[in-house]
Amino acid sequence: MATGIKDKVAIIGMGCSKFGERWDMGAEELIVEAFVECLEDAKIEKNDIQAAWFGSCIAEVNVGSTAMPLARSLRLPHIPVTRVENACATGTEAFRGACYAVASGAYDIVLAQGQEKLKDTGYGGLPAGGGGTKADMISPNTTAPGNFAQLASAYRARYGYSRDELKLALANISWKSHQNGAINPKAHLRKPIAIETILNAPMIADPLGLFDCCGVSDGSACAIVTTPEIAKDLGHKKLLTVKALAIAVSNGYESAFNEWKGDHFVTADKAADMAYAEAGIKNPREEISMMEVHDCFSITELVTMEDLKISARGEAVKDINDGFYNLDGGGVPCQPDGGLKCFGHPIGASGLRMLYEMYLQLHGRAGERQIENPIYGLTHNLGGSPRDNVCSVAIIGQYR
Repeated sequence: MATGIKDKVAIIGMGCSKFGERWDMGAEELIVEAFVECLEDAKIEKNDIQAAWFGSCIAEVNVGSTAMPLARSLRLPHIPVTRVENACATGTEAFRGACYAVASGAYDIVLAQGQEKLKDTGYGGLPAGGGGTKADMISPNTTAPGNFAQLASAYRARYGYSRDELKLALANISWKSHQNGAINPKAHLRKPIAIETILNAPMIADPLGLFDCCGVSDGSACAIVTTPEIAKDLGHKKLLTVKALAIAVSNGYESAFNEWKGDHFVTADKAADMAYAEAGIKNPREEISMMEVHDCFSITELVTMEDLKISARGEAVKDINDGFYNLDGGGVPCQPDGGLKCFGHPIGASGLRMLYEMYLQLHGRAGERQIENPIYGLTHNLGGSPRDNVCSVAIIGQYR
C-alpha cells in the first residue's frame, strides 16, 4: 500500500540566485550561483551527490533539451542527471523527482535544480513553448492576461462583487507583494508601490492593470535532499522534511464540459486535497504557517486562496482587504519573499525559489521578513490557462 512521502525526505541545503535581468551571466553561470550556496548550506562535497534532476522549461531559447548543461556547468561526477519539464511546475517537478529518488531508497543524496534564462530573447513575455504552428493555431487570438481576466470576470459573476470591489482586493495583493519584495535582496523588483498607483495603472486586460501582472526574469534555485537519518549523521540538527508533494493535471473537464463555471482552478482544488491528506493537515487555515503561490496575475493568487481552503469560497476578497495574508497581518502570510510579482517568472526556477523562501523561514534565516515560529510552509505552482493547466502543491515543515 502506498504510504506517501511524509517525513521520508529531508532538505539539507538550498540555494537561489538573484533574480532579474541578469545580463551579467549566462544560464550556466546562474546554475553555479545557486549551487554554490546550496552546497555550502548542505555541508557536503559535490562528489557526495549521487543523482540530479534538472528543471528547464523552454529549451529552444534556453539551455537545450538534455540534462547535460547541469552536469557540465557543475562538473558533476558522471552521475545520472534527468531533465524534466512540466510547464510552470517545472521546478517543483525537479524537486519531486529528487525526493522520490531518495524516498525509494535508490539514492542517498540527490540534487534538484531549476533554471531559466529568458531576458536574452528580448521578448517581453514568455515565448511559445516550441509547439510550432499547431500550438499557435489552437488559441491564435488569446493572451495570458486575457485568459486570466476572464477568470476575474467569472469570479465576480459568481460571488456578486462589483468591479471596484474586486479591483481593490487585487490592488491589495500586489501592494502586499511589493512591500515584501522591497526587503528581499534577491528579488527582481524592490520598490514598494502605493495602492493609488496600482489602482490607476494602465489597463492590460480588464480588470487586470499593469501591477496585476508578473514579469519575466532570469534565475536559478536548487535543493539537496537526503533521508532524515543521513541528515542527522551529517550533523544537521534542525531537520526540515517534505510533508507532501501533489500534482494534478487538467483532463479536459474544464475546457470540454459545461459544469465548470470558470471561477476557480479545478486542479488546485484537487492538488490541495491530495497534499493535505498526505501531510495529515485537517484545518489548513489554522495549520499552514505561510505560503508562496503562483501569482502570475493577482487574480490567480486571490482564487488560489480559496482553492487551497485557506479562505472560504467567495471570502478571499474580505480576507485580503483585512490584511489576513500580509506579513504582519496575523493570518497566513502569502508571498513573504515578494512572489512572482517581484521575482518575475523564470519558469524552471520558480517552484524551487518558492521552496527556498519556505526553507529560509523555517530555519529562521529570512531577515526582515521573518515570520514568527512557522511550522508548515506551502508552495503552489500553476502552469497553463485557467481551463487547461498543471498544478503542484508542496508542503515542507519541521521534522517530527
